[in-house]
Amino acid sequence: MALLLPVKNIYPSIPDTCWIAPNATIVGDVTFGDHCSVWFNAVIRGDVHFIKIGDRTNIQDGAVIHCTYQKASTSIGNDVSIGHNALVHGCTLKDHVLVGMGAILMDNVIVEEYCIIAAGSVVLENTICESGFLYAGTPAKKIKALTEDQIALLNKLPNNYIMYSDWFKE
Repeated sequence: MALLLPVKNIYPSIPDTCWIAPNATIVGDVTFGDHCSVWFNAVIRGDVHFIKIGDRTNIQDGAVIHCTYQKASTSIGNDVSIGHNALVHGCTLKDHVLVGMGAILMDNVIVEEYCIIAAGSVVLENTICESGFLYAGTPAKKIKALTEDQIALLNKLPNNYIMYSDWFKE
């Protein structure tokens, strides 16, 4: 069973429609929307500030979601896919965002709707990632407008992860 712990008597809020891997860790002031999934070895720490996660969002294996004490909460929108081993820290991800494997997003970053952060990218503090673009590199820069195929992927991935998580509910 997943490790779910209160911090200062505040418990994570997880709807029954969500699936949490048995070795995921979720602590403190973390609120999920419906049909989310948290995969193996992911850590979501709402201990020093709150974390809000929208509907149909998937947080993949080894990802870490955290905040900065009294400075930066984390807000994740609907239909967001956070790739394996990504670090999302004290920032805002709006709807239909893909954070690639191993990417790092620092405090006060805003990733607007329909955006892809490429695998391994580092998005520096206070960066605003404009809707409809791919960002890549260290530090991450706007590379190009998303293609129709990439936009279709952003719409498809959340449903795939709902299907994958349903396999574990059988």
